[in-house]
Amino acid sequence: MLANAADGRLRMRNPAPGPRGGGLYVSELQRTRLLNAAFAIVFEQGYRGMAVRSVAERAGVSSKTFYDLFTDREDCFLAAFDHGVERLAAVARPVYEAESDWVAAIRAGLGALLEFLDQQPVLRRLVFVEALAVGPRVLERRAQLLGELAKVIDQGRAGVKGAGEIPPLTTEAVLGAAFGVIHTRLSERSPGALGGLLNPLMATIVLPYRGRAAAARELTRSAPKRAFRAPGGTGTGTGLSGGRPGSSLPPAGFSLTVRTHSALLALAHAGGRGSRPSNRELADLIGVSDQGQISRLMMRLQEQGLVENTGGRGQGAAKAWRLTPRGEAAVQANRPLGERAA
Repeated sequence: MLANAADGRLRMRNPAPGPRGGGLYVSELQRTRLLNAAFAIVFEQGYRGMAVRSVAERAGVSSKTFYDLFTDREDCFLAAFDHGVERLAAVARPVYEAESDWVAAIRAGLGALLEFLDQQPVLRRLVFVEALAVGPRVLERRAQLLGELAKVIDQGRAGVKGAGEIPPLTTEAVLGAAFGVIHTRLSERSPGALGGLLNPLMATIVLPYRGRAAAARELTRSAPKRAFRAPGGTGTGTGLSGGRPGSSLPPAGFSLTVRTHSALLALAHAGGRGSRPSNRELADLIGVSDQGQISRLMMRLQEQGLVENTGGRGQGAAKAWRLTPRGEAAVQANRPLGERAA
């Protein structure tokens, strides 16, 4: 269902330039910590408890840093909401697009979405429950999302005899019913597994477009095999890295600092462009002027198994750094929830 819901308009806004000595990467790390803190506080206390000071303290940054990156708490919540929607779209889109039949595509996308939400209590509360209690900017973004989803659902008219007789508000009613059921279930003190809603929701969606026989078939479909596992966990945690909401723990044994994470993040960006920076190039990227300091930093990261040198080995030879799989995991573990890979 979320196949087309997170288009370019929902991409993360570029972080403002950070303080000297870390540049863009320090700024992105601070933004990451603030978003993770927002997810955690909303999960624990709801939007009402998401005071700017609380988010900043939870993230380990100053209130001034918060306001350097967000205009107010609603702006911060909106950024977290966008991340959550992108994450859900990344799960639902591939399986939706893999099906050519409308019913099969909706079922695949919705099934993947519900299964993933069962593994992500932090994300689902922010996106499906608390978003309704925030403010006009978040409600407007949510309306945009519903508009995109409506286009996906309304494709059910294609090839249907008498499709013109289906009332124009049908899609809006179907979406409202589906989102209402999910919201009600998640608002309960002990919500059950959302995966059990797949057949009833599919019957509701299919009924006005394909008729009662097709809806009855959806009600009796067998449960799909589990296809997804929550990133970094077994599905029993909060949906953020580590065992408690809002934690941002890298792989065991690695002490994360702003500078070390800035270096890893810079390597991740460089690797995405096919580049393997030298010590000097990396120092320029993260704003370190002392070449001895950057050399010691990279040696320490290499000892931790987070980076590897693919360049020269001898003294004075130019290095060519890249992340190891362990280093990539450390970067993913410290990105906002909505930005992590499946």
